[in-house]
Amino acid sequence: MPLRHFFKSDPARAALAVLALCLTLNLLGRGVADTYVVFLLPLEQDLGWSRSQMTSVYSVYLLANGLTAPLAGMLFDRLGPRAVYGSGLAGLGVAYLLAARIDTLWQFYATIGVMSGFAVAALGMVPSSSILARWFRERLSSAMSIAFAGMGLGALLIVPATQYLLTRLGWRDAYWVLGIVLLALLPLVLALPWRAITAGHPDYRGPRRRAAGGESDWTLRRAVGSLNFWALAWIFCLTSVGMFSVTVQTVIYLVEQGFSPILAAAVYGSTAMLSVFGIVVTGLLADRYGPRRTVSATYAGSIAGIVVLLVISWQPRAEWLVAYVVAFGLCQGARGPIISSMTTRLFAGSQVATIYGVIYASNAFGAGLGALLGGVIHDLTGSYRPGFVFAIGCLIAAGLPFWRVPALRDFRTRG
Repeated sequence: MPLRHFFKSDPARAALAVLALCLTLNLLGRGVADTYVVFLLPLEQDLGWSRSQMTSVYSVYLLANGLTAPLAGMLFDRLGPRAVYGSGLAGLGVAYLLAARIDTLWQFYATIGVMSGFAVAALGMVPSSSILARWFRERLSSAMSIAFAGMGLGALLIVPATQYLLTRLGWRDAYWVLGIVLLALLPLVLALPWRAITAGHPDYRGPRRRAAGGESDWTLRRAVGSLNFWALAWIFCLTSVGMFSVTVQTVIYLVEQGFSPILAAAVYGSTAMLSVFGIVVTGLLADRYGPRRTVSATYAGSIAGIVVLLVISWQPRAEWLVAYVVAFGLCQGARGPIISSMTTRLFAGSQVATIYGVIYASNAFGAGLGALLGGVIHDLTGSYRPGFVFAIGCLIAAGLPFWRVPALRDFRTRG
């Protein structure tokens, strides 16, 4: 039986297959991009670049990823998933092949920063959100959360494998292997029956179905003029500002409090591992109890984790680290799938991917701004405490639209 018939003849299993596909593409894109952390030391030793020069590539990657997210959504709406996923996979593969031959810093910015930023946007949640909305009407938040979890799983699976390649082959050959593997997967992605996949579940009524807000077919211009659009962008942006102003500083903060670098790194990695579980669980809870209650609980958890960090500044005891990992780790990234499912429902239409791409860009902007402000506040005050208080304020402000904006306050994931 041709694969395209599978998506028409067995909708239940087809929906699960689509979910697995979106998770895999997210895992692949984000996981490969996150390997930059294990390349830093060998690049520093071989090419003599400073740590600040190389880590700034991460900021370039975040900005490129955020700024090109609307472009990825626009291309999806106009050209379809084959063009978007194909260009993303090809772009990431070529970027890593070129990175194997870099000799100057600007080449590192161009390949691992700019090219990877666009490629990961094309492989990530912007196109996936539009596809999943066509297959999951009753459990959309759950589906979004599982796809989002692919980002964390990618870092857990691909980064250690890349570290093994580095120890065996060196950084140039490791980049080369990654590029070859990505390009080898390209024919498989291009060969998928994307027309049948994007057709959606038999109950899906096409791109002009009515949105949860009552409109029949949202365009980007109309969406930008709505309160819901800016409320979701506000949530995405301020949540990222608050979270990234903390996460980027966590390891060095714990070291300054007297903990060993190995333990500090283990704490950081543990929060990332728990976030995979937390993202999935919050999606399930949002479908059962509603987004407002679930999101409010995750903000409370994130704030509790930051409060623990504040307590550590007075009482640097190891048992506080456990409390921080559990509270902060379980809630890290938990808002993303809920915001994504709300966007696809509130702005349903032929330009939903474009609209989501613009909203998603605020997430990357907030991440870059938060990472910068965390360091600036520390330099100005000589302490991490004001930065942690600032992060708490951002998270409180980020959650307000869920209580003040009617469409978000009364949102239902079912139906």
